[in-house]
Amino acid sequence: MDLKLIFLCLAGFVGAFVDSVAGGGGLVTIPAYLLAGIPPHFTLGTNKFAATMGSFISTTGYARSSKVNFRLLRMAVPMTALGAVLGVYSVLKIPQDFLYPLVSVAILVVGLYTFSKKDLGKVNSFTVITTKKVIFVSLVGFALGFYDGFFGPGTGSFLIFIFIKFLKFDFTNASGNAKLINFTSNFTSLIAFAINGKIDYLIGVPIAVFMVLGSLVGTKLAIRNGAKFIKPIFLIMSFVVFTKLVYDMFLK
Repeated sequence: MDLKLIFLCLAGFVGAFVDSVAGGGGLVTIPAYLLAGIPPHFTLGTNKFAATMGSFISTTGYARSSKVNFRLLRMAVPMTALGAVLGVYSVLKIPQDFLYPLVSVAILVVGLYTFSKKDLGKVNSFTVITTKKVIFVSLVGFALGFYDGFFGPGTGSFLIFIFIKFLKFDFTNASGNAKLINFTSNFTSLIAFAINGKIDYLIGVPIAVFMVLGSLVGTKLAIRNGAKFIKPIFLIMSFVVFTKLVYDMFLK
């Protein structure tokens, strides 16, 4: 294993750890791939391959701890997949530039609101599943599935915030439900990259192993420690996403 691959595996571990807790792991792994000299298209495809493996393990961990409400998400999963497919095909035809200012403001608002509400996400107040809630989550899944396939940054943060703010989950349950939606969009996008031959499996497989390990550690700590562990990382990643988007807009 050469130094470049060791570097990418370590970045994968850290990225998967962060992503399993609060989303935003791509902000660690994507720059690492590019720094290692991986071409952009193969960076996106290989990262999606390795990240999906880690995301699957994280989703499984939350599900085993009963932090994923499958009945609530029964329509959201296929709607997310549909949105992600449309997003991937749309990005091939429509420039992404107009999204930078919009998403930058949105992620900053989410971070500031979460920071100002000290008790937000501490208590799980989700009650019964209603048709309105199922439809609402399905629409959210479609919209953010499309966004993830089309653009991506901050998808996990937006999902966690929506589950907390509008469905009254605590941070741990919000992270679990968000992870299933995020995994669905990741897996759908992965298929598109694989069909187009944009995955380097020689480096993707070992990185995936380290991302699985990172996801296992992050998920276990998140489930064990709850909001006091997840919220600070969520806030940090929200502001990191905002900073990255602003940098890409004005300085890149």
